[in-house]
Amino acid sequence: MPEDFIQLVRNLIARPTESQTIEFKESNNDAFMIGKDISALANAAAMEGTDYAYMLWGVDDRTHDIIGTAFNPLAEKHKGQELELWLRLKLSKNTEFRFIPLDLDGKNLVILRIWPATGYPVSFDGTEYVRSGTSTQPLAKNSQRERRLWEVTKSESFEEQIALPWLTADEVLAQLQWKTYFTQTNTPMPSTQESILRYLETDHLVNMLDSGQYAITNLGALLFAEDMQQYPTVSRKALRVIKYDGIRRSSPSRTQTYQHGYADMDSIVSFLQPWLPESETIGRALRITQFAYPPIAVRELLGNMLIHQDLTIRGAGPLIEIFDNRVEFSNPGNSLISIKRLVNDPPAARNPKLATLARRLHMCEEAGSGWDKIIDACETAQLPSPEIQQSDGDSPSIMVRLVQYRPYAQLSVSERMDSCYWHACIQFADGASLTNASLRARFGLDDSYSSQISRLIREAVNAELIKPVDPNAPRKKMEYVPAWV
Repeated sequence: MPEDFIQLVRNLIARPTESQTIEFKESNNDAFMIGKDISALANAAAMEGTDYAYMLWGVDDRTHDIIGTAFNPLAEKHKGQELELWLRLKLSKNTEFRFIPLDLDGKNLVILRIWPATGYPVSFDGTEYVRSGTSTQPLAKNSQRERRLWEVTKSESFEEQIALPWLTADEVLAQLQWKTYFTQTNTPMPSTQESILRYLETDHLVNMLDSGQYAITNLGALLFAEDMQQYPTVSRKALRVIKYDGIRRSSPSRTQTYQHGYADMDSIVSFLQPWLPESETIGRALRITQFAYPPIAVRELLGNMLIHQDLTIRGAGPLIEIFDNRVEFSNPGNSLISIKRLVNDPPAARNPKLATLARRLHMCEEAGSGWDKIIDACETAQLPSPEIQQSDGDSPSIMVRLVQYRPYAQLSVSERMDSCYWHACIQFADGASLTNASLRARFGLDDSYSSQISRLIREAVNAELIKPVDPNAPRKKMEYVPAWV
């Protein structure tokens, strides 16, 4: 059922005083005031452990009488820019809020719902704000309160926050692809609605509210949403695909969004596959489809970008861009592991609840072997190794690029060096070492290329990417491992 905003207003004004997470306004439309209050209230909601914080326009802050307001956030502008857009640009990327105008007894009211800070305190214009009594103040640096706020926000889980509240049991099951949960975890399908919901509650996909109604969590929406656009907190996390007719972003393009949650990886791969280039070879009796990119590498990169994205960066989500000569997988947030150690270091989970359930759903492997499979699949197909780039700043992100096959002679120096390094990492992970012969096999080259490969190995050693196991070994018996070993 739709949320009863009238009852929400009545519940808020029934409280005897304003609180750390509730602020009443009459018609104050000062953009800087609103931005500071959003920061303070988001941080207060995290500290107080509440589902939301609220600002309410049209209520007398002393008597709590409904007096109405002339404030209209949908029409309001600041310095020629729409107010909401200006606020989102000034607030830190982990901020989520929603303006809700409504009419009550013929008077205009505006509710501003604010989600708790996650990952780190919410800041406005570079400054974190907090509530002191019922006033808003900058957060004192190096104070006990700052330390406590950082502790709380770092432990606050985006996955467990509410994405869609005040639902009946029937509405929950209509909003989620709940059958996927049971089929992919190999759990017998329950026979009653009550049992189904109990399973979903146990895995933090659904919460029971004090009212007796239900709420779908961000984790539930991310994995099992029937339509992610119905969830304000995760709608920007829907997987987007852009196909360019050429090799540049300025080329004509088509785009499509995968509307469901992430749990059914087979469905996502089926959605993506028609966008990727392929060719057919017709033999005597069989028609063989050849993919430009190894399906195993594509699937593992999909799982990696979905599971390890930074969910606290609210305005960005996973993106796949397909060009005539390459495909790029991008997601918000940098890698928690050094790029050079992706194959050999233990896995690290940015979103532990999402990662744990994703393994049970068979979206990814247990032991962090995804990068081994990606590199190995590219080597088997004799493609250049994946190129990995990170960007910092206000919106950090990571991009992995797969490039179509090109003969060794057409590979750039960096592509050859990267492929040499990752081959050494894969060999080391398998308990072996890089040799001239193994690297030739990786590129699909015969013995006549031995001197060229020796030169590449020397260049990789000089660049401190790899090192010899025994510098004094005979030339034909030289073996190499990653330089960090």
